[in-house]
Amino acid sequence: MDNNAADVVVVGAGNAAMAAALSAHENGLQVLVLERAPRHERGGNSHYTGGAMRVSHKGVDDLVKLMPDMSEAEITGSDFGRYPADQFFDDLATVSQYRADPELAHLLATESFATLMWMKEQGIRFLPQFGRQAFRVGGKHKFWGEPVGVAGGGAGLVEDWHNLAEKAGIRVEYETRAVSLVRRGRRVIGVSWQRGDDEGVYSCDSVILASGGFQANAEWRARYLGKNWDLAKVRGTRYNTGDGIRMALDAGAMPYGNWSGCHAVGWDRNAPDYGDTSMGDGFNKHNYPLSIMINADGRRFVDEGADLRNKTYAKYGRIVLDQPGQFAWQVFDAKTSPLLLPDFYRHRRVTRVTANTLEELAAKLDGVDAAQCLKTIEEYNQAPRTDAEFNPAVKDGLAASSLDIPKSNWALPIDTAPFEAFAVTCGVTFTFGGVKVNEHAQVLDQEDKPIPGLYAAGEMAAGLFFHNYPGGTGLTWGSLLGRRAGAHAASS
Repeated sequence: MDNNAADVVVVGAGNAAMAAALSAHENGLQVLVLERAPRHERGGNSHYTGGAMRVSHKGVDDLVKLMPDMSEAEITGSDFGRYPADQFFDDLATVSQYRADPELAHLLATESFATLMWMKEQGIRFLPQFGRQAFRVGGKHKFWGEPVGVAGGGAGLVEDWHNLAEKAGIRVEYETRAVSLVRRGRRVIGVSWQRGDDEGVYSCDSVILASGGFQANAEWRARYLGKNWDLAKVRGTRYNTGDGIRMALDAGAMPYGNWSGCHAVGWDRNAPDYGDTSMGDGFNKHNYPLSIMINADGRRFVDEGADLRNKTYAKYGRIVLDQPGQFAWQVFDAKTSPLLLPDFYRHRRVTRVTANTLEELAAKLDGVDAAQCLKTIEEYNQAPRTDAEFNPAVKDGLAASSLDIPKSNWALPIDTAPFEAFAVTCGVTFTFGGVKVNEHAQVLDQEDKPIPGLYAAGEMAAGLFFHNYPGGTGLTWGSLLGRRAGAHAASS
């Protein structure tokens, strides 16, 4: 291959990018991948995800096809449920407040299973997500979330994709930043790049942009997301600053999606400003439905039990950011603390306090009005409960509904010592604004016409996510659209 040319240049080296690269290669194209990060930080946000992949399936027989390594005990000891494509589509619609692009949502819902089967055929291994997406109820693992995840999580997925690319002879240029698209008329024919003090142009027939959103760009966050967003922690890579989006817009792409919205979660208050590759997603604090959350004023501020975690976690980070001081404490007692996920709550870098009385606990919550906090907990404990049985694997209806801010499910009183509390702030995962694409991942211009030679996949391919996000969808969407981008580039 000419060192300065390829059939396809892929910008980015995460899940969507590498799916595109492998897809283009298997369709006979010479592929070059440009990765802005150094090798040890490669993979963009994919490296930091837990690896769950939302996929439509008809039940255990489909899941065995994806995860043939499951033992008979795992199969018989689990309630995986079913997740038909129409339910996937409905979840995308309701979680986005019916703003999700219906054509893209239909594509994702109906093609998700085939996408994961293609990944499996490439050599990606999937495992059931017992520890993160299920609770053990009545002797069985009851899945309340996505049963399918990538072996080794996001870091394992990135490693596997790159090993496959190396075997295929796909060239990856590290510490190489794509700067602008080279065009002849409307057609994209190359990418200009910088690598230290060097710069140049790679010529190609097609460019696939898969370099993420603009979440690591504090100035863009403040500009598009609004007040205080420059103060948010970044869960993932420091390199996703919107380069791909900017290049596409400069080439005439249509801005699309929820530019004032993002995926944002409860994240450890003392986590670093950017993702730590040694921790992955370990700073997440996702068991908040089993807690009550207290802000600096000593008050609850959200219905912690409004829905299952995967339908609220990506929007509650924004609510935490809106609190005084941009932090909150998740409070648990001895009844629920055994259910806390060890990966998120039991590592040495967690911000935690423990106490044997509520008075002692309130006094230990840094930055919190202790008197009001104690009053809030006592009022919550005394609120009447519905006559329902606690069940963490379903929306159990155990509610404290008489409060000004109710707790709609899992409303056990906080009354059994020892007590624990964990400090959280907002961790932004990825932004929802980007560019418009069609079902082939072609980038569309202001007149809804494909820009010849230009594709986008992953976070920057906008139109699915508004206000909120259904857990496990991002990796599936990236893989699906990356695969389609690579295949279409070969056919055009």
